[in-house]
Amino acid sequence: MSPGSQSLAELVDRALAEDVGDGDVTSVSIVPAGARAIATITQKAAGVVFGLDAAEATFRALDPDVGLERLGPEGQWREPPAPVLRAIGDARALLGAERTALNFLQRLSGVATLTARCVRAVEGTAAQILDTRKTTPGLRTLEKAAVAAGGGVNHRAGLYDMVLIKENHSLIAGGVGPAVRAAAAAYPDLPLEVECSTLEEVDEALTAGSTRILLDNMGPPELCAAVAHVAGRARLEASGGIGLDTLRAHAETGVDWISIGALTHSAPALDLSLLLETLP
Repeated sequence: MSPGSQSLAELVDRALAEDVGDGDVTSVSIVPAGARAIATITQKAAGVVFGLDAAEATFRALDPDVGLERLGPEGQWREPPAPVLRAIGDARALLGAERTALNFLQRLSGVATLTARCVRAVEGTAAQILDTRKTTPGLRTLEKAAVAAGGGVNHRAGLYDMVLIKENHSLIAGGVGPAVRAAAAAYPDLPLEVECSTLEEVDEALTAGSTRILLDNMGPPELCAAVAHVAGRARLEASGGIGLDTLRAHAETGVDWISIGALTHSAPALDLSLLLETLP
């Protein structure tokens, strides 16, 4: 886990406290104490499942003796209907964990699935798909792991592990060049990238020694011009308003990376269901 992030157990405890509170009043009133059941989670839409660790931790938190069996792999594209996970244990505990386990699994599988769609869209080009810091607060480590499961590449984990000079930093520093030089002097051992919106700023970045440049909100024609202009002197990342419909055109410009905030801020949940069978 990255600095400041919660452990999986802490995340699960907080999520269950939010949902279960003082107790599942519906199950307590209907399900006999000590009743046992089998819960089966099934994938109902095409995509990539990820988040089984979180789902399993949720069931274990309410029933430490629960039996768990993975019925399908993580990180692989599968067509529905496909079995995902089986849990055998206390019926009240299974019902209490159901929604939280599915929330984790559907959310993270949605991120992995959207990432996989983007990776498929750029197949045959040199471009890799990057995530961003546009993550759900507290879930960044899990969501970035979901991106990796979908075939994407993780960008910086936070503000502490990489220098990324954005427009506002350059404004305060007096330009792209001064910002690059100041950051490189302060943190010479950290990777450094600088955002540029014009070829003039690209030249400033190159002159200052930057070897990684983020090309902000440039369309494919502008990106092609920037790739030709840089001519291998720095690695290039395209960013800003890039969706599945335009992704291939951006990738074919020759950039090294394409960062997509939607991977984590707008991924639709993957459709999964949980059905219960009672045991004698």
